[in-house]
Amino acid sequence: MRYYISITLVLFAFLFFFGCGSENPKSKKNTNLAPEEVSVDKSKTVSDITLDRVMGKFNPPTDEKFTLIEAPYAGREDMYLHKETYAAFKKMHAAANADGIKLIIRSATRNFLSQKFIWEGKWTGRRLVDGGENLKDSTPDPEARALKILRWSSMPGTSRHHWGTDIDLNAFTNDYFEHGEGYKVYNWLKANAHDYGFCQPYSEKGVNRPDGYNEERWHWSYMPLARKYMAVARQQMSNEAITGFEGSSTAGEIDVVGKYVFGIDKACH
Repeated sequence: MRYYISITLVLFAFLFFFGCGSENPKSKKNTNLAPEEVSVDKSKTVSDITLDRVMGKFNPPTDEKFTLIEAPYAGREDMYLHKETYAAFKKMHAAANADGIKLIIRSATRNFLSQKFIWEGKWTGRRLVDGGENLKDSTPDPEARALKILRWSSMPGTSRHHWGTDIDLNAFTNDYFEHGEGYKVYNWLKANAHDYGFCQPYSEKGVNRPDGYNEERWHWSYMPLARKYMAVARQQMSNEAITGFEGSSTAGEIDVVGKYVFGIDKACH
């Protein structure tokens, strides 16, 4: 009996020393690594899209992911799109043209500085809105002023136009798309744009879309790429990150990230 007990003790000691006592570096994490070495790099979680890129803090003309929009597709010079979006738009453009529908890009990528110029122009009254209203004079309350601007314009850092995925087509008024040639264009887009990956994020506001910007029938988003940007925004963007321009202090009061960045048509999520 003592013989079997001795054998058992020897085997136990052998297994403890060479098994549990030794560490397999491939099966156990190195707990001596610095925190930044073991934590997940959120800036690399979705196709290397960083929060800075989501917030438009880059220069499209010098960015290898972006390309200049050529004259046949552009309503003006010096507009840029993400290459993936541009390739999809050219296919949609050709299909529309074959059906007698003319699509022209009026606005495309706008980085943080471009959006800041638009926003602060309206905030300070240098840029009049709604046919001549000076918001600095008419709306002194900061939150109310911001909400007026947010009917049609994004706070810098929160615009989908930062991503190179979104385009404004043909005209900047809903009236244009309610009759005549514009009516034909809008109906064609509603029937066919999804075949090329495009969606209208700012549909009519109501029960299904209570928050966000007013309806924009001209604004279309390339969703295969936009969804990747939205995923990073969900992970990393906060109202506190919306800074660097006049009126930015209202972002938290309004919940601009929750109500505007994600205040889009359900079909575009």
